[in-house]
Amino acid sequence: MPRVLAVDDEEDLLDLLEYNLQVSGFQVDRATTGWAALQLAEKSPPDLVLLDVMLPDLQGFEVLRLLRSRPKTRSVPVILLTARGEEADRLVGFELGADDYVAKPFSARELLARVRAVLKRARGDDAERPRLRFGDLELDLDAHRVYRGGAELALAPQEYHLLAFLAVHPNRVYTREQLLANAWNSDVFVDPRTVDVHIRRLRARIEADPARPQRIETVRGSGYRFNPSAPKDA
Repeated sequence: MPRVLAVDDEEDLLDLLEYNLQVSGFQVDRATTGWAALQLAEKSPPDLVLLDVMLPDLQGFEVLRLLRSRPKTRSVPVILLTARGEEADRLVGFELGADDYVAKPFSARELLARVRAVLKRARGDDAERPRLRFGDLELDLDAHRVYRGGAELALAPQEYHLLAFLAVHPNRVYTREQLLANAWNSDVFVDPRTVDVHIRRLRARIEADPARPQRIETVRGSGYRFNPSAPKDA
């Protein structure tokens, strides 16, 4: 699973980046300063860096220059993120070795497309992107498709997002409120009990016996948990 280092001093933006990257099949490290980003990248070079230009200690351009000067990180792809969209800034970034440049505000779909394109160029091939597999259950996070026993399941968009979030964070218990905050595509109030309805629908599609679920478990008094090692369906 590709690992992305997201660097920005805005925690809310980092939260958004982390969620969208994770549900799309990426592991995410995060840093809020340039020096922290350099230390993380040096310790364990990521597959790609999303780097904000305006940081509280070092400018992103300087972080990029240092990444390119170090043997461990000189070939790591870097996408610059900035609120500035002037051509001069883009040219500076490209001259320092940036692989792409995305101006804020940007859509999650655009950013993910840029990330995949840069990684594809860095690999130099058309290798299939990794999928999540749990027994006979398979999630294609790029295409937003789910398969069971090789057959595609017809999931509603919200059912897919809920399943993908749980599957990307296996063995962790989430309350209804946490699932609404992290896996719901809605800006309006949604009753927490709506989560139960979607869980029941998902179980009807992915469980061998929905009445005795083994994949999406209920943790009494707490919430729900995705079990990645549930016995394979008979």
